[in-house]
Amino acid sequence: MTGGIFCGLSRNTFDGSKNFIASFSHLLLSASDGNRFEMKYSSCFVVYGLILCGQTFAIGADAKVENPPPNVILIFADDLGYGDVACFSEQSPFKTPNLDRMAAEGAKLTSFYVPTPYCAPSRGTILTGRYPFRHSVVRNPAPDAGINNFGLPQSEITIAEMLKVKDYATAAYGKWHLGHQAEWLPRKQGFDEYLGILYSNDMFPVQLVHNETVVEYPVVQATLTKRYTDKAIDFIKDNRDEPFFLYLPHAMPHKPLAASEDFYTPETRNDLYADVIAELDADVGRLLDSLKELKIDERTLVIFTSDNGPWYGGSTGGLRGMKAKTWEGGLRVPFIARMPGTIPAGVQNDSPVASIDVLPTIAAITHVQPPEGRIIDGKNILPLLQDSSVQSPHEAIFGMQGLNLSTIRMGKWKLHVRNPGPMRFSNLSPEELADYVDPRGPDGVILLAPFEQAPPTAHPGVTTGDSPQAMMLFDLDEDRAEQKNVADQNPEIVQKLLGEFRKMEKQVPEFEAPQNDYLFRASKKGQRSPLMRLIGGELRYDRVPETQKKWLK
Repeated sequence: MTGGIFCGLSRNTFDGSKNFIASFSHLLLSASDGNRFEMKYSSCFVVYGLILCGQTFAIGADAKVENPPPNVILIFADDLGYGDVACFSEQSPFKTPNLDRMAAEGAKLTSFYVPTPYCAPSRGTILTGRYPFRHSVVRNPAPDAGINNFGLPQSEITIAEMLKVKDYATAAYGKWHLGHQAEWLPRKQGFDEYLGILYSNDMFPVQLVHNETVVEYPVVQATLTKRYTDKAIDFIKDNRDEPFFLYLPHAMPHKPLAASEDFYTPETRNDLYADVIAELDADVGRLLDSLKELKIDERTLVIFTSDNGPWYGGSTGGLRGMKAKTWEGGLRVPFIARMPGTIPAGVQNDSPVASIDVLPTIAAITHVQPPEGRIIDGKNILPLLQDSSVQSPHEAIFGMQGLNLSTIRMGKWKLHVRNPGPMRFSNLSPEELADYVDPRGPDGVILLAPFEQAPPTAHPGVTTGDSPQAMMLFDLDEDRAEQKNVADQNPEIVQKLLGEFRKMEKQVPEFEAPQNDYLFRASKKGQRSPLMRLIGGELRYDRVPETQKKWLK
Protein backbone atom coordinates (compact mmCIF):
# COMPACT_ATOMS: atom_id res chain seq x y z
CA MET A 1 0.00 0.00 0.00
CA THR A 2 1.74 3.17 -1.20
CA GLY A 3 1.07 6.88 -1.10
CA GLY A 4 -1.48 6.81 1.72
CA ILE A 5 -4.51 4.61 2.49
CA PHE A 6 -5.85 2.82 -0.54
CA CYS A 7 -8.60 0.30 -0.01
CA GLY A 8 -11.02 -1.71 -2.08
CA LEU A 9 -14.52 -2.02 -0.66
CA SER A 10 -16.82 -5.00 -1.20
CA ARG A 11 -20.62 -4.86 -0.95
CA ASN A 12 -21.63 -3.34 2.41
CA THR A 13 -24.96 -2.71 4.05
CA PHE A 14 -25.66 0.88 5.06
CA ASP A 15 -28.31 2.56 7.27
CA GLY A 16 -31.54 3.41 5.53
CA SER A 17 -31.68 0.00 3.78
CA LYS A 18 -29.37 1.31 1.10
CA ASN A 19 -26.59 -0.77 -0.46
CA PHE A 20 -23.32 0.70 -1.55
CA ILE A 21 -20.87 -1.06 -3.85
CA ALA A 22 -17.45 0.47 -4.31
CA SER A 23 -14.33 -0.91 -5.91
CA PHE A 24 -11.06 0.63 -6.97
CA SER A 25 -9.01 -0.45 -9.96
CA HIS A 26 -5.28 -0.02 -10.45
CA LEU A 27 -3.92 3.48 -9.99
CA LEU A 28 -0.48 4.39 -11.29
CA LEU A 29 1.31 7.57 -10.32
CA SER A 30 4.47 8.65 -12.13
CA ALA A 31 6.69 11.12 -10.30
CA SER A 32 8.62 13.81 -12.14
CA ASP A 33 11.99 12.34 -11.17
CA GLY A 34 11.22 9.09 -12.93
CA ASN A 35 10.37 7.03 -9.83
CA ARG A 36 7.21 4.98 -10.04
CA PHE A 37 4.79 4.33 -7.26
CA GLU A 38 2.12 1.80 -8.15
CA MET A 39 -1.01 1.64 -6.01
CA LYS A 40 -2.54 -1.77 -6.46
CA TYR A 41 -6.05 -3.00 -5.79
CA SER A 42 -6.39 -3.86 -2.12
CA SER A 43 -8.83 -6.21 -0.46
CA CYS A 44 -8.71 -4.40 2.87
CA PHE A 45 -11.82 -2.94 4.49
CA VAL A 46 -12.01 0.29 6.43
CA VAL A 47 -14.66 1.63 8.81
CA TYR A 48 -15.49 5.25 8.21
CA GLY A 49 -18.46 7.57 7.69
CA LEU A 50 -19.68 8.60 4.25
CA ILE A 51 -21.81 11.63 3.55
CA LEU A 52 -23.60 11.06 0.29
CA CYS A 53 -26.70 12.84 -1.00
CA GLY A 54 -27.24 14.38 2.43
CA GLN A 55 -27.41 11.00 4.17
CA THR A 56 -24.70 9.40 6.37
CA PHE A 57 -23.86 5.77 5.72
CA ALA A 58 -21.83 3.46 7.96
CA ILE A 59 -19.94 0.40 6.77
CA GLY A 60 -21.02 -2.82 8.43
CA ALA A 61 -19.42 -4.21 11.57
CA ASP A 62 -17.87 -7.08 9.61
CA ALA A 63 -15.25 -4.73 8.12
CA LYS A 64 -11.60 -5.55 8.83
CA VAL A 65 -8.43 -3.46 8.91
CA GLU A 66 -5.30 -4.97 7.40
CA ASN A 67 -2.08 -4.31 9.26
CA PRO A 68 0.43 -2.42 7.13
CA PRO A 69 3.61 -4.28 6.13
CA PRO A 70 6.56 -3.79 8.51
CA ASN A 71 9.26 -1.23 7.82
CA VAL A 72 12.94 -2.15 7.70
CA ILE A 73 15.97 -0.06 8.68
CA LEU A 74 19.44 -1.50 8.10
CA ILE A 75 22.23 0.51 9.77
CA PHE A 76 25.61 -0.62 8.46
CA ALA A 77 28.59 0.99 10.19
CA ASP A 78 31.96 1.13 8.44
CA ASP A 79 34.95 -0.57 10.12
CA LEU A 80 33.17 -0.79 13.48
CA GLY A 81 34.77 -3.45 15.67
CA TYR A 82 33.24 -6.06 17.93
CA GLY A 83 34.50 -4.17 20.96
CA ASP A 84 33.38 -0.75 19.71
CA VAL A 85 29.91 -1.41 21.18
CA ALA A 86 30.08 -1.60 24.96
CA CYS A 87 27.50 -4.33 25.49
CA PHE A 88 29.50 -6.78 23.36
CA SER A 89 32.68 -6.69 25.40
CA GLU A 90 33.70 -5.90 28.94
CA GLN A 91 36.99 -4.76 27.39
CA SER A 92 35.31 -2.06 25.30
CA PRO A 93 36.92 1.34 25.89
CA PHE A 94 33.84 3.16 24.59
CA LYS A 95 30.44 4.15 25.96
CA THR A 96 27.45 3.34 23.75
CA PRO A 97 24.30 3.82 25.87
CA ASN A 98 21.89 3.97 22.94
CA LEU A 99 23.19 0.83 21.25
CA ASP A 100 23.24 -0.89 24.63
CA ARG A 101 19.61 0.11 25.11
CA MET A 102 18.74 -1.10 21.61
CA ALA A 103 20.27 -4.50 22.46
CA ALA A 104 18.43 -4.61 25.81
CA GLU A 105 15.13 -3.88 24.04
CA GLY A 106 15.80 -6.46 21.35
CA ALA A 107 18.33 -9.14 20.48
CA LYS A 108 22.07 -9.27 20.05
CA LEU A 109 24.04 -11.96 18.25
CA THR A 110 27.51 -12.56 19.62
CA SER A 111 28.85 -14.79 16.82
CA PHE A 112 27.84 -12.82 13.75
CA TYR A 113 30.17 -12.97 10.74
CA VAL A 114 30.80 -11.01 7.57
CA PRO A 115 32.21 -12.88 4.54
CA THR A 116 35.33 -10.75 4.07
CA PRO A 117 37.33 -8.48 6.37
CA TYR A 118 36.94 -5.46 4.09
CA CYS A 119 34.33 -3.21 2.56
CA ALA A 120 32.82 -3.84 -0.86
CA PRO A 121 32.38 -7.64 -0.86
CA SER A 122 30.75 -7.43 2.57
CA ARG A 123 28.32 -4.78 1.32
CA GLY A 124 27.32 -6.86 -1.67
CA THR A 125 26.64 -9.81 0.62
CA ILE A 126 24.40 -8.07 3.14
CA LEU A 127 22.25 -6.66 0.32
CA THR A 128 21.95 -9.92 -1.67
CA GLY A 129 22.23 -12.77 0.85
CA ARG A 130 25.02 -14.27 -1.24
CA TYR A 131 28.72 -14.89 -0.67
CA PRO A 132 31.03 -12.54 -2.61
CA PHE A 133 32.11 -15.26 -5.03
CA ARG A 134 28.46 -15.49 -6.14
CA HIS A 135 27.64 -11.77 -6.44
CA SER A 136 31.13 -11.26 -7.97
CA VAL A 137 32.27 -8.17 -6.01
CA VAL A 138 35.43 -9.69 -4.54
CA ARG A 139 37.54 -6.51 -4.67
CA ASN A 140 37.21 -2.94 -3.46
CA PRO A 141 36.55 -0.35 -6.18
CA ALA A 142 39.05 2.51 -5.77
CA PRO A 143 39.00 5.41 -8.23
CA ASP A 144 42.31 6.86 -7.04
CA ALA A 145 44.01 3.56 -7.95
CA GLY A 146 42.19 3.28 -11.29
CA ILE A 147 39.97 0.43 -10.05
CA ASN A 148 36.75 1.61 -11.70
CA ASN A 149 35.46 -1.06 -14.02
CA PHE A 150 33.30 -3.34 -11.93
CA GLY A 151 30.43 -3.19 -9.47
CA LEU A 152 27.42 -5.15 -8.24
CA PRO A 153 25.83 -6.54 -11.42
CA GLN A 154 22.32 -5.38 -12.20
CA SER A 155 21.36 -9.05 -12.40
CA GLU A 156 21.81 -9.26 -8.63
CA ILE A 157 18.66 -8.63 -6.59
CA THR A 158 19.11 -6.45 -3.53
CA ILE A 159 16.88 -6.15 -0.47
CA ALA A 160 15.55 -2.90 -1.97
CA GLU A 161 14.57 -4.62 -5.22
CA MET A 162 13.05 -7.55 -3.35
CA LEU A 163 10.82 -5.23 -1.31
CA LYS A 164 9.76 -3.23 -4.37
CA VAL A 165 7.47 -6.17 -5.13
CA LYS A 166 5.35 -4.89 -2.22
CA ASP A 167 5.71 -1.23 -3.21
CA TYR A 168 8.16 -0.27 -0.48
CA ALA A 169 9.64 3.20 -0.55
CA THR A 170 13.42 2.79 -0.51
CA ALA A 171 16.42 4.99 0.21
CA ALA A 172 20.16 4.66 0.83
CA TYR A 173 22.12 7.33 2.69
CA GLY A 174 25.84 6.80 3.18
CA LYS A 175 28.65 4.70 1.72
CA TRP A 176 27.81 2.66 -1.38
CA HIS A 177 31.10 1.05 -2.56
CA LEU A 178 29.45 -1.31 -5.02
CA GLY A 179 30.53 0.53 -8.15
CA HIS A 180 30.94 4.25 -8.88
CA GLN A 181 30.26 4.25 -12.61
CA ALA A 182 26.76 4.94 -13.97
CA GLU A 183 25.69 1.33 -14.45
CA TRP A 184 26.31 0.36 -10.81
CA LEU A 185 24.90 3.31 -8.89
CA PRO A 186 22.31 2.81 -6.09
CA ARG A 187 19.25 3.79 -8.11
CA LYS A 188 20.10 0.97 -10.52
CA GLN A 189 19.68 -1.43 -7.59
CA GLY A 190 16.20 -0.61 -6.31
CA PHE A 191 16.73 2.59 -4.32
CA ASP A 192 14.44 5.57 -4.97
CA GLU A 193 16.95 8.03 -3.53
CA TYR A 194 20.63 8.10 -2.64
CA LEU A 195 22.85 10.53 -0.79
CA GLY A 196 26.41 9.70 0.11
CA ILE A 197 29.96 8.98 -0.96
CA LEU A 198 30.15 6.25 -3.59
CA TYR A 199 33.24 4.57 -2.08
CA SER A 200 35.38 4.91 1.03
CA ASN A 201 35.62 8.37 2.56
CA ASP A 202 39.41 8.37 2.17
CA MET A 203 39.48 7.68 -1.58
CA PHE A 204 40.06 10.56 -4.01
CA PRO A 205 37.91 12.33 -5.00
CA VAL A 206 35.84 12.47 -1.80
CA GLN A 207 32.57 13.96 -3.00
CA LEU A 208 28.96 13.86 -1.85
CA VAL A 209 26.53 12.55 -4.45
CA HIS A 210 22.75 12.96 -4.51
CA ASN A 211 21.26 10.38 -6.84
CA GLU A 212 23.61 10.80 -9.82
CA THR A 213 24.83 14.37 -9.21
CA VAL A 214 27.78 15.65 -7.18
CA VAL A 215 26.39 18.15 -4.67
CA GLU A 216 29.46 18.81 -2.51
CA TYR A 217 33.21 18.76 -3.12
CA PRO A 218 35.29 18.72 -1.06
CA VAL A 219 33.30 17.19 1.78
CA VAL A 220 33.47 18.38 5.38
CA GLN A 221 33.54 14.91 6.90
CA ALA A 222 32.68 16.08 10.41
CA THR A 223 29.12 16.65 9.14
CA LEU A 224 28.52 13.21 7.61
CA THR A 225 27.08 11.22 10.52
CA LYS A 226 24.61 13.96 11.43
CA ARG A 227 23.62 14.67 7.82
CA TYR A 228 23.00 11.03 7.00
CA THR A 229 20.91 10.62 10.16
CA ASP A 230 18.95 13.83 9.50
CA LYS A 231 18.22 12.62 5.99
CA ALA A 232 17.16 9.22 7.33
CA ILE A 233 14.76 10.74 9.87
CA ASP A 234 13.23 12.97 7.20
CA PHE A 235 12.70 9.90 5.00
CA ILE A 236 11.03 8.05 7.85
CA LYS A 237 8.69 10.98 8.53
CA ASP A 238 7.81 11.34 4.87
CA ASN A 239 6.97 7.63 4.58
CA ARG A 240 5.43 6.94 7.97
CA ASP A 241 2.13 5.86 6.38
CA GLU A 242 3.60 3.43 3.87
CA PRO A 243 6.11 0.58 4.13
CA PHE A 244 9.71 1.63 3.68
CA PHE A 245 13.21 0.19 3.53
CA LEU A 246 15.98 2.49 4.74
CA TYR A 247 19.60 1.48 4.16
CA LEU A 248 21.89 3.63 6.32
CA PRO A 249 25.54 2.68 5.64
CA HIS A 250 27.34 5.25 7.80
CA ALA A 251 30.81 6.46 6.82
CA MET A 252 32.13 6.21 10.37
CA PRO A 253 34.26 4.94 11.98
CA HIS A 254 36.19 4.42 8.72
CA LYS A 255 39.22 6.67 8.46
CA PRO A 256 39.58 9.58 8.32
CA LEU A 257 37.73 9.81 11.60
CA ALA A 258 35.58 12.92 12.01
CA ALA A 259 32.94 14.04 14.48
CA SER A 260 30.69 17.11 14.52
CA GLU A 261 31.23 20.05 16.86
CA ASP A 262 28.80 18.61 19.42
CA PHE A 263 31.02 15.53 19.87
CA TYR A 264 34.53 16.57 18.88
CA THR A 265 36.79 17.05 21.93
CA PRO A 266 39.97 18.81 20.79
CA GLU A 267 41.16 19.19 24.37
CA THR A 268 41.72 15.40 24.39
CA ARG A 269 43.25 14.92 20.97
CA ASN A 270 44.05 11.24 21.38
CA ASP A 271 40.42 10.10 21.68
CA LEU A 272 38.95 11.06 18.31
CA TYR A 273 37.77 7.48 17.81
CA ALA A 274 35.73 7.76 21.02
CA ASP A 275 34.19 11.02 19.77
CA VAL A 276 33.15 9.32 16.55
CA ILE A 277 31.61 6.34 18.36
CA ALA A 278 29.76 8.67 20.74
CA GLU A 279 28.16 10.52 17.83
CA LEU A 280 27.28 7.36 15.96
CA ASP A 281 25.67 5.95 19.09
CA ALA A 282 23.76 9.17 19.78
CA ASP A 283 22.40 9.28 16.25
CA VAL A 284 21.17 5.70 16.50
CA GLY A 285 19.32 6.93 19.59
CA ARG A 286 17.86 9.87 17.64
CA LEU A 287 16.58 7.53 14.97
CA LEU A 288 14.99 5.12 17.47
CA ASP A 289 13.38 8.02 19.30
CA SER A 290 11.88 9.23 16.02
CA LEU A 291 10.26 5.84 15.46
CA LYS A 292 8.68 6.01 18.92
CA GLU A 293 7.45 9.57 18.42
CA LEU A 294 5.82 8.54 15.14
CA LYS A 295 4.33 5.46 16.85
CA ILE A 296 5.78 3.09 14.26
CA ASP A 297 8.56 1.43 16.25
CA GLU A 298 6.53 -1.75 16.82
CA ARG A 299 6.18 -2.28 13.08
CA THR A 300 9.75 -1.33 12.22
CA LEU A 301 12.64 -3.78 12.22
CA VAL A 302 15.91 -2.00 12.97
CA ILE A 303 19.21 -3.81 12.43
CA PHE A 304 22.62 -2.49 13.44
CA THR A 305 25.86 -4.15 12.37
CA SER A 306 29.21 -3.50 10.66
CA ASP A 307 30.88 -4.40 7.37
CA ASN A 308 34.08 -5.77 8.98
CA GLY A 309 36.38 -5.42 11.96
CA PRO A 310 38.06 -2.23 13.15
CA TRP A 311 40.99 -0.18 11.88
CA TYR A 312 43.54 1.42 14.17
CA GLY A 313 42.07 3.13 17.22
CA GLY A 314 39.09 0.81 17.46
CA SER A 315 38.53 -2.33 19.52
CA THR A 316 37.98 -5.98 18.68
CA GLY A 317 36.90 -6.65 22.24
CA GLY A 318 39.71 -9.13 22.84
CA LEU A 319 39.62 -10.84 19.45
CA ARG A 320 42.78 -11.40 17.43
CA GLY A 321 43.52 -9.32 14.35
CA MET A 322 41.68 -6.43 12.76
CA LYS A 323 40.22 -5.26 9.47
CA ALA A 324 41.77 -6.90 6.38
CA LYS A 325 42.67 -10.08 8.28
CA THR A 326 40.61 -13.28 8.60
CA TRP A 327 41.19 -13.61 12.33
CA GLU A 328 38.05 -13.21 14.44
CA GLY A 329 38.82 -9.51 14.84
CA GLY A 330 38.38 -9.01 11.10
CA LEU A 331 35.32 -11.18 10.48
CA ARG A 332 33.23 -11.15 13.68
CA VAL A 333 31.17 -7.98 14.21
CA PRO A 334 28.36 -6.75 16.50
CA PHE A 335 24.77 -7.43 15.47
CA ILE A 336 21.67 -5.96 17.13
CA ALA A 337 18.05 -6.27 16.01
CA ARG A 338 15.06 -4.50 17.53
CA MET A 339 11.35 -4.81 16.74
CA PRO A 340 9.12 -4.58 19.84
CA GLY A 341 6.32 -7.13 19.77
CA THR A 342 8.17 -9.34 17.30
CA ILE A 343 11.65 -9.62 18.84
CA PRO A 344 11.54 -10.08 22.63
CA ALA A 345 13.69 -7.86 24.82
CA GLY A 346 16.98 -9.11 26.19
CA VAL A 347 17.69 -12.00 23.80
CA GLN A 348 21.34 -12.98 23.44
CA ASN A 349 22.08 -15.77 21.01
CA ASP A 350 25.64 -17.10 20.72
CA SER A 351 25.16 -19.42 17.73
CA PRO A 352 27.22 -18.59 14.63
CA VAL A 353 25.30 -16.82 11.87
CA ALA A 354 26.30 -14.32 9.21
CA SER A 355 25.41 -11.31 7.09
CA ILE A 356 24.23 -13.69 4.36
CA ASP A 357 21.22 -14.20 6.67
CA VAL A 358 19.98 -10.61 6.65
CA LEU A 359 18.09 -10.72 3.34
CA PRO A 360 16.25 -14.01 4.05
CA THR A 361 15.31 -12.77 7.53
CA ILE A 362 13.91 -9.53 6.15
CA ALA A 363 12.03 -11.55 3.54
CA ALA A 364 10.44 -13.64 6.29
CA ILE A 365 9.43 -10.66 8.42
CA THR A 366 7.95 -8.78 5.46
CA HIS A 367 6.33 -11.89 3.94
CA VAL A 368 8.14 -11.38 0.66
CA GLN A 369 9.41 -14.24 -1.46
CA PRO A 370 13.25 -14.26 -1.54
CA PRO A 371 14.82 -13.88 -5.00
CA GLU A 372 14.46 -16.98 -7.13
CA GLY A 373 16.63 -18.44 -9.87
CA ARG A 374 19.83 -18.14 -7.84
CA ILE A 375 21.50 -19.56 -4.76
CA ILE A 376 20.76 -17.61 -1.60
CA ASP A 377 23.38 -18.66 0.92
CA GLY A 378 21.61 -17.13 3.91
CA LYS A 379 18.82 -18.47 6.10
CA ASN A 380 15.97 -16.92 8.06
CA ILE A 381 17.40 -16.29 11.54
CA LEU A 382 14.31 -14.68 13.08
CA PRO A 383 13.92 -17.69 15.41
CA LEU A 384 17.41 -16.97 16.82
CA LEU A 385 16.42 -13.35 17.40
CA GLN A 386 13.40 -14.52 19.37
CA ASP A 387 14.96 -17.27 21.47
CA SER A 388 18.47 -17.54 22.94
CA SER A 389 18.39 -21.34 22.81
CA VAL A 390 17.73 -21.70 19.07
CA GLN A 391 20.74 -23.05 17.20
CA SER A 392 22.26 -21.83 13.95
CA PRO A 393 20.62 -23.05 10.74
CA HIS A 394 24.09 -23.33 9.15
CA GLU A 395 26.28 -26.38 9.13
CA ALA A 396 29.18 -24.14 8.16
CA ILE A 397 29.99 -20.46 7.65
CA PHE A 398 32.76 -19.39 5.28
CA GLY A 399 35.16 -16.47 5.09
CA MET A 400 37.03 -15.12 2.08
CA GLN A 401 40.32 -13.29 1.63
CA GLY A 402 40.75 -11.69 -1.76
CA LEU A 403 39.56 -13.97 -4.55
CA ASN A 404 39.73 -17.14 -2.46
CA LEU A 405 37.76 -18.97 0.18
CA SER A 406 39.92 -18.83 3.30
CA THR A 407 38.18 -19.95 6.53
CA ILE A 408 35.38 -22.20 7.70
CA ARG A 409 33.53 -22.24 11.01
CA MET A 410 31.50 -25.26 12.09
CA GLY A 411 30.06 -25.15 15.58
CA LYS A 412 32.84 -24.16 17.98
CA TRP A 413 35.61 -24.92 15.49
CA LYS A 414 37.32 -22.54 13.08
CA LEU A 415 39.83 -23.67 10.47
CA HIS A 416 42.13 -21.24 8.66
CA VAL A 417 42.68 -23.26 5.49
CA ARG A 418 44.81 -20.43 4.13
CA ASN A 419 47.43 -18.56 6.11
CA PRO A 420 45.81 -15.52 7.77
CA GLY A 421 49.07 -13.67 7.26
CA PRO A 422 51.27 -11.43 9.41
CA MET A 423 50.26 -8.26 11.16
CA ARG A 424 49.91 -5.22 8.94
CA PHE A 425 53.13 -3.15 8.86
CA SER A 426 55.05 -6.01 10.52
CA ASN A 427 57.88 -5.18 8.10
CA LEU A 428 58.35 -1.72 9.63
CA SER A 429 60.57 -0.90 12.59
CA PRO A 430 59.03 0.82 15.62
CA GLU A 431 60.56 4.09 14.45
CA GLU A 432 59.20 3.69 10.92
CA LEU A 433 55.80 2.79 12.31
CA ALA A 434 55.73 5.90 14.49
CA ASP A 435 56.63 8.06 11.48
CA TYR A 436 54.16 6.41 9.07
CA VAL A 437 52.20 8.88 6.90
CA ASP A 438 48.89 7.66 5.51
CA PRO A 439 48.70 8.47 1.77
CA ARG A 440 44.94 8.79 2.21
CA GLY A 441 45.12 10.88 5.37
CA PRO A 442 43.56 14.34 5.94
CA ASP A 443 45.34 17.06 3.98
CA GLY A 444 43.35 20.20 4.80
CA VAL A 445 42.65 20.82 1.11
CA ILE A 446 40.50 18.11 -0.46
CA LEU A 447 40.35 15.49 2.29
CA LEU A 448 38.82 17.41 5.16
CA ALA A 449 38.93 15.81 8.60
CA PRO A 450 40.83 16.31 11.88
CA PHE A 451 44.54 15.69 11.63
CA GLU A 452 44.73 13.69 14.88
CA GLN A 453 43.95 10.32 13.32
CA ALA A 454 44.66 7.05 15.16
CA PRO A 455 48.25 5.92 14.44
CA PRO A 456 49.15 2.36 13.33
CA THR A 457 50.65 1.82 16.77
CA ALA A 458 47.07 1.82 18.16
CA HIS A 459 46.34 -1.76 17.10
CA PRO A 460 42.68 -2.63 17.81
CA GLY A 461 43.08 -6.35 18.45
CA VAL A 462 45.07 -9.07 20.14
CA THR A 463 48.51 -9.37 18.55
CA THR A 464 49.78 -12.46 20.38
CA GLY A 465 49.27 -16.15 19.70
CA ASP A 466 50.75 -18.96 17.64
CA SER A 467 52.45 -17.79 14.47
CA PRO A 468 50.10 -17.63 11.47
CA GLN A 469 50.21 -20.54 9.04
CA ALA A 470 47.86 -22.55 6.88
CA MET A 471 45.57 -25.17 8.43
CA MET A 472 45.32 -23.59 11.88
CA LEU A 473 42.45 -24.92 13.99
CA PHE A 474 40.92 -23.09 16.95
CA ASP A 475 38.31 -24.03 19.54
CA LEU A 476 36.43 -20.72 19.77
CA ASP A 477 34.49 -21.77 22.86
CA GLU A 478 37.74 -22.10 24.79
CA ASP A 479 39.98 -19.78 22.80
CA ARG A 480 38.03 -16.91 21.28
CA ALA A 481 41.25 -14.91 20.78
CA GLU A 482 42.74 -17.68 18.57
CA GLN A 483 45.90 -18.07 20.59
CA LYS A 484 46.52 -21.83 20.53
CA ASN A 485 46.48 -23.82 17.29
CA VAL A 486 45.03 -27.25 18.16
CA ALA A 487 45.14 -28.80 14.68
CA ASP A 488 47.68 -31.47 15.66
CA GLN A 489 45.52 -32.60 18.57
CA ASN A 490 42.35 -32.83 16.46
CA PRO A 491 43.21 -34.29 13.04
CA GLU A 492 39.72 -35.72 12.54
CA ILE A 493 38.15 -32.30 13.11
CA VAL A 494 40.57 -30.75 10.63
CA GLN A 495 39.62 -33.32 8.00
CA LYS A 496 35.91 -32.83 8.59
CA LEU A 497 36.10 -29.05 8.22
CA LEU A 498 38.50 -29.30 5.29
CA GLY A 499 36.10 -31.65 3.49
CA GLU A 500 33.23 -29.14 3.78
CA PHE A 501 35.58 -26.33 2.77
CA ARG A 502 36.64 -28.15 -0.40
CA LYS A 503 33.01 -28.77 -1.36
CA MET A 504 32.24 -25.06 -1.21
CA GLU A 505 35.56 -24.13 -2.81
CA LYS A 506 34.54 -26.01 -5.96
CA GLN A 507 31.80 -23.40 -6.45
CA VAL A 508 34.24 -20.48 -6.43
CA PRO A 509 34.98 -19.37 -10.00
CA GLU A 510 38.14 -17.81 -11.39
CA PHE A 511 37.99 -14.02 -11.36
CA GLU A 512 39.75 -12.01 -14.02
CA ALA A 513 41.22 -8.67 -13.05
CA PRO A 514 39.10 -5.78 -14.38
CA GLN A 515 40.62 -3.27 -16.76
CA ASN A 516 42.57 -0.67 -14.80
CA ASP A 517 42.32 3.07 -15.47
CA TYR A 518 45.47 4.10 -13.60
CA LEU A 519 46.75 7.18 -15.41
CA PHE A 520 50.36 7.26 -14.21
CA ARG A 521 53.46 5.54 -15.51
CA ALA A 522 54.48 2.35 -13.75
CA SER A 523 56.68 2.93 -10.73
CA LYS A 524 60.17 1.53 -10.46
CA LYS A 525 60.51 -1.92 -8.95
CA GLY A 526 60.20 -1.76 -5.17
CA GLN A 527 58.51 1.63 -5.19
CA ARG A 528 54.86 2.14 -4.31
CA SER A 529 52.72 3.64 -7.07
CA PRO A 530 51.33 7.02 -5.99
CA LEU A 531 47.59 7.46 -5.60
CA MET A 532 45.88 9.74 -8.08
CA ARG A 533 44.60 12.79 -6.18
CA LEU A 534 41.65 12.99 -8.52
CA ILE A 535 39.78 16.28 -8.86
CA GLY A 536 36.11 16.02 -7.95
CA GLY A 537 32.95 17.93 -8.75
CA GLU A 538 31.72 15.51 -11.42
CA LEU A 539 31.17 11.77 -11.71
CA ARG A 540 34.39 11.26 -13.67
CA TYR A 541 37.72 9.86 -12.63
CA ASP A 542 40.27 11.14 -15.12
CA ARG A 543 41.33 14.57 -13.82
CA VAL A 544 44.50 14.98 -11.78
CA PRO A 545 45.97 18.19 -10.31
CA GLU A 546 48.81 20.03 -12.04
CA THR A 547 51.27 18.78 -9.43
CA GLN A 548 50.72 15.17 -10.56
CA LYS A 549 50.62 15.62 -14.32
CA LYS A 550 54.36 14.92 -14.50
CA TRP A 551 53.57 11.26 -13.82
CA LEU A 552 51.00 10.82 -16.61
CA LYS A 553 51.66 8.12 -19.16
